[in-house]
Amino acid sequence: MPSILLPDETGKLEPYRLREPANYQAPTEPFKSRILYAATHVVADPKADNSEGKPAILDWERTLAYRHHLWRYGFAVAEAMDTAQRGFGLDWAATKELIKRSVAEAKSVGGGIACGAGTDQLSEPYNALTLDDVIKAYEEQLEHIEGCGGRIILMASRALAAIAKSPDDYAKVYGHVLNQVADPVVLHWLGDMFDPKLKGYWGSADFEGAMTSMLAVIHDNQSKIDGMKMSLLDDQKEIIMRRKLPSSIKMYTGDDFNYDVLIKGDDSGFSHGLLGIFDAIAPAAAAAMKALEAGDETKYDAIFAPTVPLSRLIFETPTFFYKTGIVFMAFLNGHQDHFKMVGGLETKRSTEHLVKLFKLADASGLLNDPELAITRMKKILEGRSVSA
Repeated sequence: MPSILLPDETGKLEPYRLREPANYQAPTEPFKSRILYAATHVVADPKADNSEGKPAILDWERTLAYRHHLWRYGFAVAEAMDTAQRGFGLDWAATKELIKRSVAEAKSVGGGIACGAGTDQLSEPYNALTLDDVIKAYEEQLEHIEGCGGRIILMASRALAAIAKSPDDYAKVYGHVLNQVADPVVLHWLGDMFDPKLKGYWGSADFEGAMTSMLAVIHDNQSKIDGMKMSLLDDQKEIIMRRKLPSSIKMYTGDDFNYDVLIKGDDSGFSHGLLGIFDAIAPAAAAAMKALEAGDETKYDAIFAPTVPLSRLIFETPTFFYKTGIVFMAFLNGHQDHFKMVGGLETKRSTEHLVKLFKLADASGLLNDPELAITRMKKILEGRSVSA
């Protein structure tokens, strides 16, 4: 297998020899026991000015091609979510076009898709806004998604987090918005490690209070809710919440630290998946899922085991820069020809971080073409003034 000189923690170059890729094959039939959504990244147009604060300009061909990659491995696409840089470079104008194109593409191949509806067309500062302003912003996005023929993931709102004074304000907004939807939605609880502006969401800074508030919304609107996605990076909190849900409501794990355990489940239940890490590890995750459905938990554990350290690195603090690692993986594997991102997020992880990511991706068997991965890693190192 080929090798590359990589800097160690002191900056000294050391040879690193790659392993044989796993070459996981795409499943031949849909998953039966779990619903798995991959929250998906976008590919920036490398010729455009996608620097911070600029309107996002995408490479539509590569962006949509990546969704086909995920559909081929059996995943539904969670479109226009945090992984697509909602609130971190992807503006509402680009988001609307992304949803329109992706839903049409999904229909053309029978691919599963659900789209994030938020309030990110509202501008800061939020203190002059009212709850009615938040409701109207949600309604605008709901109308767009449903008009395209998409299903909805109801995302958390920075504006609501800023102006809500109590759990009752969340109940008012969510009750009104959920009354408008045509089909049951997935509610999203995104922790402040993913977005600091969501601190205290659901009207409480502590877990118990927030959980109580969200459960009240769920119980009051059960017919309008398919499930909830929980992204707190804490498996025990998710299990507590999962056990309290009404039987008709699914738990979709958003825990990129503990997805393997949560999807496998325990005697009292399991979580479905709606995860950003699935964007990067789709071939391995699909193989693990098929092993689980074949009753081979040992193989399931063995496939997922090396991906967990990779995911924990990608999502390490500051967690909201995890998108950089997701796009880096796509670049290494040839899904895009450049390592540029909307909002300039390609600069937000250190060279040391990217080198560790390269090694852990290799250890997971997820560098599908080692020679290509080496060529691209060298390009990154050279761009960061590291000779390899």
